[in-house]
Amino acid sequence: MGMMKKLLYSMLIILLVASTGFAADKKVRWNLAMTWGPTLHPLSDTAEHMAEIVKNLSDGNFIIKVDASNVHKSPFGIFDMVKLGQYEMGHTASYYYKGKNIAFLPLTTMPFGMTAPEQYAWFYYGGGLELMQETYAKHGMLAFPGGNTGNQMGGWFTKEINSLDDLKGLKMRIPGFAGQIMAKLGVTVTNIPPGELYTALERGTVDAVEWTGPGMDINMGFHKIAKYYYTGWNEPGSEVEFLINEKEYNKLPEKYKKILKIAIKTAAYDMYIQSYEMNAEAWQQMKEKYPDIKVKVFPEEVLKEMKTAYDNLVASYEKESPMFKKIMESKRAYLDKVRDWTHISDYLYLKSTSESNLK
Repeated sequence: MGMMKKLLYSMLIILLVASTGFAADKKVRWNLAMTWGPTLHPLSDTAEHMAEIVKNLSDGNFIIKVDASNVHKSPFGIFDMVKLGQYEMGHTASYYYKGKNIAFLPLTTMPFGMTAPEQYAWFYYGGGLELMQETYAKHGMLAFPGGNTGNQMGGWFTKEINSLDDLKGLKMRIPGFAGQIMAKLGVTVTNIPPGELYTALERGTVDAVEWTGPGMDINMGFHKIAKYYYTGWNEPGSEVEFLINEKEYNKLPEKYKKILKIAIKTAAYDMYIQSYEMNAEAWQQMKEKYPDIKVKVFPEEVLKEMKTAYDNLVASYEKESPMFKKIMESKRAYLDKVRDWTHISDYLYLKSTSESNLK
């Protein structure tokens, strides 16, 4: 009887501690692999920032160790490493894995698509996040928006583009879906490693290079060689992502799941802000030190052909993948709604209050 009383007493103590929240927090140690090297800012900062928030909100009990690509040596292997449980988390971009599932492509960005604020609204209030989870569920993973570069530029060109004929035979580094579109217009598309791009542009191995925006382009030095800087059409709101192994996530206490989601959302939006600041600062430096740079918009006939090629490629992918079609239909429907407001709130504001109009 004495043993039974002690057992019951112990159980009551455990229940009391649990119900009053005084139980010691579970110690959790995770590892995260990212596609980026340690100096590729702001991409490389985002996972570190997320891990710092998790550590602080958990009083140091939930620690996420971040490994850059120079540590794990597999920058485009993040998907498989997280899926197989080699890492609990990853920081990468979904369009790198379109070969595994073409439906991953529009979860990053699409040419002629949403800007970063529009896409964030779609993710969190327009059903985008639910579609993201549905796409990754069959792979045993969760995915969350992981930071946005903002509107990326259309590239650095050594020659001015005045017509479609100027694209015929042009040699350009431009990857992914945008590269497929450029190829349809007669561009010879190549994918040279980042470390060789400056030399390739300098020696004329390529005539044009697409990277991101001034904030990341400035360290590559393209502006020292190519003076035509074309505005974007290809990646209007490139969203990277956090991947999480679902089995490991399900092991977490509910408190840690909430902390992780808060940290992810905060760090992702901070990357967007940081990208904006870096682009603004770098552009000021570029135009001051290299005043010959000319910011150009692609001619209307070129943009129309790009859009036609885009529409044809999307139609073919929609026939190939019901999930791709489902995501694209959702994005188009949301863009039909939100773009009116973007036009009124941003475009018309900028147009009506520009310095030239107010002089």
